[in-house]
Amino acid sequence: MEILGNVNSVESMGLVDGPGIRFVVFLQGCELRCLYCHNPETWDKSKQCESITPKDLIKRIVRFKSYFGNDGGVTFSGGEPLLQPKFLLECLKLCKKEKINTALDTAGVGFGDYEEILKYTDLVILDIKAVKEEDYKKITGQPMLRFNKFLQACQQQNKKLWLRQVIVPGINDTEENILNLKEYIKTIKNVEKVELLPYKTIGVHKYKDLNIKYRLEGVKDMDEKRCKELENLLLS
Repeated sequence: MEILGNVNSVESMGLVDGPGIRFVVFLQGCELRCLYCHNPETWDKSKQCESITPKDLIKRIVRFKSYFGNDGGVTFSGGEPLLQPKFLLECLKLCKKEKINTALDTAGVGFGDYEEILKYTDLVILDIKAVKEEDYKKITGQPMLRFNKFLQACQQQNKKLWLRQVIVPGINDTEENILNLKEYIKTIKNVEKVELLPYKTIGVHKYKDLNIKYRLEGVKDMDEKRCKELENLLLS
């Protein structure tokens, strides 16, 4: 029986989801409930979006191969791509057959054979929600166990990592948080890039459309200049 993936959407010319120009595949389903999530429409694993086989998806991706150049490729994002491990793995294998660079944009909270998935992944873009258990649970509603397991798998396979954290006013925009993050990152190898992303309210209207309570009501966009200052502190 052929594997089918549940794809929320695709972006054919992505510029912020890894190096170069990238075809970005947003897979449906996420078990985290991050306070600041701006894609709540990707949460429900059972919601039927576009059902597609790995072969048909790769046919679509290959049409854009000439735009990728030396740096670009395909990025599997979400939702959480690790919640569809069989589909993800088959897509990654087919990409490598086509000599297409692969990236995984993930919070590291899924299941499946991480070792096999990472074997066909060139870059992991890892979202670090928090570095302390209590903060992580407050932000995501989940314990850190699965995140830690995935990060350990990345370390064992020496995967290249880009690390990201969303900075939210009143939640993690303190210098103390940044210094804790800095110490945490020192324990991780193969880190190529670290970014702090300013919190935005662009997804608030989606909560109203889906009749979901937005828990950061009244929190304004993170000041981009202040976010940059915190990033400079992190990288200094």
